[in-house]
Parts: sequence; structure tokens; C-alpha cells
Amino acid sequence: MTAYRRILLKLSGEALAGNDALGLNPEVLVELAEEVKELVARKIQVALVSGAGNFFRGLSARGRTMNRVTADYIGMLGTVMNSLALADFLQAAGVPCVVQSAIEMPRLCNLLQPLEAIRQLERGRVVVFAGGTGNPFFSTDSTAALRAAEIKADVVMKATKVDGMYCSNPATNPNAKRFDTITFDEVIARKLQVMDLTAITLCRENNIPIIVFSMTTPGNILRVLEGTGVCTRVGQA
Repeated sequence: MTAYRRILLKLSGEALAGNDALGLNPEVLVELAEEVKELVARKIQVALVSGAGNFFRGLSARGRTMNRVTADYIGMLGTVMNSLALADFLQAAGVPCVVQSAIEMPRLCNLLQPLEAIRQLERGRVVVFAGGTGNPFFSTDSTAALRAAEIKADVVMKATKVDGMYCSNPATNPNAKRFDTITFDEVIARKLQVMDLTAITLCRENNIPIIVFSMTTPGNILRVLEGTGVCTRVGQA
């Protein structure tokens, strides 16, 4: 059993590409849809937010003198593409879902309405949030924290390619220590980079814990929720 009734699952765009350099990997999407289906079957309400790094890397583009606002809006459009793909694979797996966008796209998805999102979750539907916050200068991590607060989620699950939050980059430091638990204040003081400062602060102010885990292992979402998977839990002191 899991103590969490309503979760916000934050996916990176790169994770949706799998081993490919760019785009969407169908095998990853099929596996993810099956994992979400299992969560829904267990009466866990699921909302999703994805990044767009599999289509567009705004930071890299800005390094080549692209205007920040333009780059951020292109990234938001990338999240819409990912959200539509996620919804398609979820529906193919038999999971009812709805896409809500912070940017008006009436021919593609519904407009963001947090109260309606809560109603859809309570009906057993997955809600996929697209379009970032609808404003430039905010990351999709901040979007995840904001949407979690709006729908009163019990937890933000940050899916990455590593199995938690480390004191330094484990890819470059083989002696890096993984934290089983850590407080919001420690994350801020140590300047850990798994989620940006705005997202961490939003979760701290709204008392929403964060779980950082690897989604590269099939079935890991449920294991982490049940307390048997490897992860880092971020919360209040």
C-alpha cells in the first residue's frame, strides 16, 4: 500500500527519448503507460508534467544568442507535443486521460483549469499538464511544483536517470553520496541541482514532499511509492 492518494509525476523530455538523441521513444511510452495504468488500477490519482528536452533545449539555444522569451515559448510548445503523445499512449493502454494546456490550443487540448483537473482526477482520469506555466522564465520543474500545489497533490515525483539526489554529480564523482532523505532547506543550502530553486521553494511553502528516483527501471514508480524502491525523499525538517 502507498500513503499517497494523488501524485504529480514530473518527467524529463530526455527520458521520453529513451536511448535516442531526440524525439519520442515508443518503447518508453508504452512502458510508462503500463506503469501509470497500474497506479490508476490501485486508485492512485495521477497528474503528469513533462519537459521538452527531447525536442528543444532552450538553454543551449540561448547560448547561441536566441532571445530568452522566444526560447522558452518554443520549449512550452515542445511540452504540448510530449503531452499529446503521452495522452495517446495512455488511451491506447486503456487509461482515460485529459490534456490541459496553460496556452490556449482549443483544437488540441483543454485550457488549464485546476478545479476541473481535480474533478477529472477524482473520476479516475489521468491529467496531463502541457504548456509549462504559460509564461517565460519558468522551468517545467517549477510547472510541476505549481500544478502540484493547485491540485493539492500529496507528493511530486521527479523522474530522472539517476536513483536519487547526490551530494555531487555521480556521473563525474564515483564517491558521490546519495541521500535517502534530505530537507528542503538542506537542498537550498547545498545548491543541489536536481530541481530548480523556484520548484523547491514552492514545494516547501506548500508542504509537498518531493521524491527523486530513476525511471529507467521498469516498475520503479510503484515500488518507490510503496517504500521499496531506491530514491531520495525531500521534505520538511
